[in-house]
Order: sequence, then C-alpha cells, then structure tokens
Amino acid sequence: MATQGELKRELGLPGAVAMGLGSMVGTGVFVSIGIAAGVAGGAVLPAIVIAALVALCNALSSAQLAAAHPVSGGTYEYGYVFLKPWVGFCSGWMFLFAKSASAATAALGFSGYLLNALGLDLPVQIPAMIIIAVITALLLSGMKRTNLVNTIIVSATLISLFIFAGVALTQAPQGQFPLFSDMKREGFLYGCALMFVAYTGYGRVATLGEEVKDPRKTIPKAIVAVMAVTAFLYILIGSSALLAVGPERYGELTTETAAPLEGILNELNQHTAAKILSLGALTAMLGVLLNLILGLSRVLLAMGRRGDMPAFFAKVQGGSPKVAEITMAVVVALIALPGNLKLAWSFSAFTVLVYYSITNLCALQLKGEQRLYPRIFSYGGLASCAFLAFMVPWQIWCSGLGLIALGLGWHLLQVRKDSHEVNQKS
Repeated sequence: MATQGELKRELGLPGAVAMGLGSMVGTGVFVSIGIAAGVAGGAVLPAIVIAALVALCNALSSAQLAAAHPVSGGTYEYGYVFLKPWVGFCSGWMFLFAKSASAATAALGFSGYLLNALGLDLPVQIPAMIIIAVITALLLSGMKRTNLVNTIIVSATLISLFIFAGVALTQAPQGQFPLFSDMKREGFLYGCALMFVAYTGYGRVATLGEEVKDPRKTIPKAIVAVMAVTAFLYILIGSSALLAVGPERYGELTTETAAPLEGILNELNQHTAAKILSLGALTAMLGVLLNLILGLSRVLLAMGRRGDMPAFFAKVQGGSPKVAEITMAVVVALIALPGNLKLAWSFSAFTVLVYYSITNLCALQLKGEQRLYPRIFSYGGLASCAFLAFMVPWQIWCSGLGLIALGLGWHLLQVRKDSHEVNQKS
C-alpha cells in the first residue's frame, strides 16, 4: 500500500544515540536487574554479561539491516523484504505486544518511584495513566521537540546513576564480596532472558530509520555506541547494588517496592542520595516510555502502509504518524491497568526474543555490499534468542505462542480478503 506521507529525517548521530539510550537506560537498570537478581541470585552479573553478548549479536544484525533498508518499521519491514510476508507480519505483531508490555512496565515503574518519592498511598495505575497521556502529547508535538526533551531526560538519568554507584560502592559493608554469592543456577537462564529485554532499546534506532540522517553511516555507529554505554552502566549498577545489600535483599526489594535502587540507598542511610536517585529514576522511566511509544507508532505506521493494519494508521500529519501514536498510547495504558510489573516484563521477554530471532534470520539473507559484519554474529544471535525465549515460565511462552497463532490467523484473513477484492475488480 502506498504511503500517505513521509517522515522527516531530523536525527543525526547524537540524536540517534540519545534516542537509543533513552530506550535502554530506564526500566532495565532501575527495575529489571533487581527482578533478575530475584530469580538468579548472585548469578545476575554473569546474566548481564551473557545478555549483553546476545544483544550485541542482535544489534549488529539490526544495524546492517537498517543501513541496507532505512525505513520505519524495523524487523517488520525486514521480514517482508528479506523473508516472507507472513514472517514480516509476525515480527510486527510480536513487536507491538512486546514493546507495549515494556512501555506499560516503564509507566508503572515511573508511577512507583513517584508515589514513593511523594509518600502517597495511591493505586500505581493512576499516575501511570496520567504520564502516558503527557508523553503522548509531547510526541504529537513533533520529532524535533521530542528529541530535545529526550536528550535532557537521558542526561539527568545518567547523572543520578553515577551518584548511586558512587554512594553504594563507598558505603557498602566492608570485608564483604557478595557479587557471586547465592547463585541460583536454575534461575540463571531465566535471568539472562529477563536481562536481554533490558538491552533491546538499541532497536529503536533501527525502527526510526526513516527519520535518521545518512542512515548507512549513522545507524551502525549509533547502535554500537548505545550498546557499549548501556552494558557498562548495567554492570556498574548491578555490581554496586550487590555489594551494597547482596543478591537476596536486592531481589526482595524489587518485590517490596517499585523503587529498589532507592530502597538500597535508604538501607544505607543515604537519604539525600536516595532522593536524587528517585528524580533520575523518574526521568529514566519517562525516557523509556517516550521512546517505546515512539517506536511502536512507527511499526504500526509501517503495518498500515502495507495493509496489515487499517490504512488510517499510515496517515502522516505534520511529519509524524499522530493516529498511530495515540493508538499505541491507549494500548500501553490498557496493559498497565493490572499493575503487575513482573508479569508484564516476563511476557515482554518472550515476545521480544521471538522478534529478534526473526531479525537475525533477515540479517542472514543480506548479500555482498549490504553485509557489514560476519554472519557468525547473526547465527549466534538467532540461536541464543530462540533458546532463551523458552527459558521464561511455560505459562508465558504458551501465551506468546497463542498470540502468534492469533496474529497469523488475522493475517491470513487479511490476505484472503485482499485477494478476493482483487479478483472482484478483475
């Protein structure tokens, strides 16, 4: 289906890096490391490293695909171009649900930190709904303003994280080295899967390929830079938290409060630093929510262009897909309504691992000058994603497989409907 308008190329390398960091330095570092510590114990640090290696393979696949085919839609578009239409549809369908769940987690995380900072006893869903509406209004104002706000958000978040690491490392109990204590081998792979999701924000740069200047050069550089910075931060924050309170207490804090890092500083009697961190956590969740709804709307736009979703989602007004942005904000709000952080994150883990399995399959189809990196990275990413996808609880991946079946059923009906309309016209 023909496009109903083009997006503006307004993102240079700094802006693309900021968008990637805004997607990754948020829920992952403030929430998911603690969730992973709860299931893997002291094995969470190796899980962070393994997840980083898996994500790097996927990142290189995404980078060369985005450079070769720089349009909005990410793996949804790559599936159509390099594999089969039904594979492309499947990846887009899974992306919408996976990242909607991640966005809901970010909204709930923001709400938890805000209520904790203000000392209010309200349902976590109320601030979550409000902030989703505010972020959506910002997105509707255009990419230039969105990029500026995102850069400010990322800067504030990074400052707060370095303050946390400095305080946690200097105030940790002396003579203890609990980094690898209480390692739960049975939860290690589950922890890897959970941490992998925390790295997948780099894909936002690829998803926004149609809005990046000089995409063949800018996108690969931006993705590699984002991965390097994020891996360093996750290891730094994870190590600091484990040294401060140990893996068991870290995991407990994640279940007791929506703000585990702030809880660590309070247990160390560093209340001023805790307040500063809470502000950084708020900006981090805002950045993740902003970037996720941004990426979701671009995939929905692409699906509308190809006829996999209603055509009105493909409308571009003032350089942005406003209908798609509003729609995805509503979906995120609906997923956030139950208020369950761990359930939303675990479901996101399965669906996003399936999504990136398809990304690597697409990257293996690149030929000649389209290929920027050796095939071994794509093979490694494919095998790792396919394996880790089934390391989450069986109820989660069964639900995910059911979702895939539902989506493919919808796609088949659409194909038959389009075929019928073509036959009638002829």
